[in-house]
Amino acid sequence: MPVAADVRRMFGSIAVRYDLLNRILSLGTDRAWRRRACDLLRPLSGEAAADLCCGTGDLTLELESRGASAVGVDFSREMLGLAAAKGAARLAEADCLRLPFPDRTFDLVTVAFGVRNLADLETGLREILRVLKPGGRAGILEFASPRGAVFRTAYGVYLRWVVPAVGAAVSGRRSAYDYLGSSIQAFPDQARMAALLAEAGFRPVRHHDFARGIAALYVAHRP
Repeated sequence: MPVAADVRRMFGSIAVRYDLLNRILSLGTDRAWRRRACDLLRPLSGEAAADLCCGTGDLTLELESRGASAVGVDFSREMLGLAAAKGAARLAEADCLRLPFPDRTFDLVTVAFGVRNLADLETGLREILRVLKPGGRAGILEFASPRGAVFRTAYGVYLRWVVPAVGAAVSGRRSAYDYLGSSIQAFPDQARMAALLAEAGFRPVRHHDFARGIAALYVAHRP
């Protein structure tokens, strides 16, 4: 499991280049994935939403644009500063394993490319469940396991060699992008992640693959 203090420092150190590198490394698809996630989650006007591990606020702002009353949550002050500069209206600096919200607060909780950075994934999933209202839903967008052996192998080469090289060239922080590739490859595949959500108490759980399984959106409900 990643160490929370190390992850916080790492994201703080790359915050100013974070969006640029997301666009470069995903060839611009990261924004499209967030829009598609919102299409599938269908946030309703006035719904209370929390966007955890919100980073620079792209998904928070997308939720707001669709009428949700969204709060972006992250433990990196540098990331939150950038989210505020983009216009995110409500932000909270907090550890997503210990959220500062009462039980049953939100209709919708989202996490985009953040749960693999949690120091304890199972605790994080239970915390999401705790703050959801009965009948509320979680939308977790995360890197996953691509379909097809050849494509999966090529993607592994990209993560191991291309991502760190580009990350080092643009941000000067190769170690952060070594971590990115290794954390993606170590993360549970779609079947295991769905099982972990079920074990945490979510029912029902389903997932939608993006880009042949490079990423997946897990949609899980609190009974």
